[in-house]
Amino acid sequence: MTQPAPEVNTAADNPKSDDPAAEDTAVDAAAEEERPPTLLEQMGGISGLIYSSVPVVVFVLANAFFGLTVGIWSSIGVAVAITVARIVRKEPLQPAISGFFGVAIAAFIAYRTGSAKGFFLFGIWTSLAYGGVFLASVLVRWPLVGVIWSTLNGHGQGWRQDKKSRTAYDIATLTFVAVFAARYVVQKWLYDEDATGWLAFARLAMGYPLFAVALGVTVWAVRRAQVRHKELEVDDDSDAAVEARLREKYADPA
Repeated sequence: MTQPAPEVNTAADNPKSDDPAAEDTAVDAAAEEERPPTLLEQMGGISGLIYSSVPVVVFVLANAFFGLTVGIWSSIGVAVAITVARIVRKEPLQPAISGFFGVAIAAFIAYRTGSAKGFFLFGIWTSLAYGGVFLASVLVRWPLVGVIWSTLNGHGQGWRQDKKSRTAYDIATLTFVAVFAARYVVQKWLYDEDATGWLAFARLAMGYPLFAVALGVTVWAVRRAQVRHKELEVDDDSDAAVEARLREKYADPA
């Protein structure tokens, strides 16, 4: 009798890949897709931080060599070019649009005041406003760093019930208050002194370095809150287990 030919398993019949490297790559890709964007990524990444300084530099240089009008239109043109470039490269639009409107408002104020230092007036008062809002959020026990982080990542606001987590976010929020206050005090003084060149320098120098400090404190606060969340989950599970055993022990016999 003729024996039937043995079945041959093909790659199509076996859904599991024999290549561990391919499986690891697929897992890493899936994890990358599920990983929530970091705070820096949500703000446009390193490129977003760099792009935000370019219109300021262009304005200062163009104003110094060609006058206020050229400086205004040059900064606006650069802001438009950056926005278009980010759209073409499919980068996050929110930072680009915010940056464009910020430059447009600053340029409009400079035009209306007829002074180059007016270009920085919007940023000065914005720092004061942001600092006031962040400080108020701490006073009403809704620290904005915790609120913003939890909202962006869909973690809810349960951390407010834990004093240690709220304290960590208070510290991070107060760090931003200090950053905004320092920017306002220094830049307002330079504005009153008509030191446009130093004002531009302060705008850039007090941007990335101070932001990096505040971001570092924010990372610390987030990690501390996450650790506390895990600790509370463990405590809740332990309490639930004890309660279940007690109920089972003292339950009335059927």
